[in-house]
Amino acid sequence: MQFVDVKADIAFKKIFGSEQHTEILIGFLNAVLELQGDRCIKSVTLKNPWQPPDIAILKETILDIRAIDNRGVTFIVEMQIKDTKSFGKRAIYYTSKAYTSQIKTGEDYPKLNQVIFIGILDFNSFEGDSYLTRHLILNRETLKQELTDLEFNFIELPKFNKREEELETIIEKWLYFLKNTDELEMIPQCAVEIPELNEAYNLAAKSAWSENELDIYDYWQIRDAEDRYKSLEDFEKGKLEGKEEGREEGREVGREEGREVGREEGREVGIEQGKIEVAHKLIAKGMSVEEAADIAGVAVENLRNG
Repeated sequence: MQFVDVKADIAFKKIFGSEQHTEILIGFLNAVLELQGDRCIKSVTLKNPWQPPDIAILKETILDIRAIDNRGVTFIVEMQIKDTKSFGKRAIYYTSKAYTSQIKTGEDYPKLNQVIFIGILDFNSFEGDSYLTRHLILNRETLKQELTDLEFNFIELPKFNKREEELETIIEKWLYFLKNTDELEMIPQCAVEIPELNEAYNLAAKSAWSENELDIYDYWQIRDAEDRYKSLEDFEKGKLEGKEEGREEGREVGREEGREVGREEGREVGIEQGKIEVAHKLIAKGMSVEEAADIAGVAVENLRNG
């Protein structure tokens, strides 16, 4: 049994943003936010449900997940693979925009409902060893949360290192799914007892994907690998210039490269070959050589020679 990499944006959106499987998102949100009993989310309405995009318009594809629950609370869930220094600011911007867009000019402020942001990071961003941190607006004197409408949650996957036999809580089992699924050959026994998580594994199985969806997934993986490779080049350049920060980041990206990419896509030759394979798939579907070359980012002569 083969699985996709759930951390890939396309895979993450297909699994957690499916209108036919909203129970997966509900189960994940309840686990991350530690909601129990009457506080549990009962239902959600997806604002931008998963639709397999055309490869030619992938640059315009919206890949975060937005949903409103039965109480009117808005959730924004985003998977972020590449380390960007501005991610925190982007999280605040998206959350604030979702909050203010709930009402039009002249409408009453009481109509505004809570907005909760959940960012899943494939890099470390905050101090400390906690893989899940919750950021609230608190009164400095009393430490009470009196302004409750904005909440930010961040999951740092590199800090989560438990093996399958060590998993205890539901959130740990979800994070194991997010971090390790593409390396597994079968659904872990610990997931079978959690219906939503078990269904998430089933949707992550490549056998559940159409040929077109797998083509899109392959194309996106190539783009991610290329971005990582370019980042690694930048860090190595920093090393040669003698910058200590460049050296440390270069080592960190090198470790992440080996863990996440672990295939030839992480090297120039592998990336180019992967692009050519995607281009040939597009040609097989009836696209012209020139169009396929432009979308995949390869030279036309490389396709004709191949």
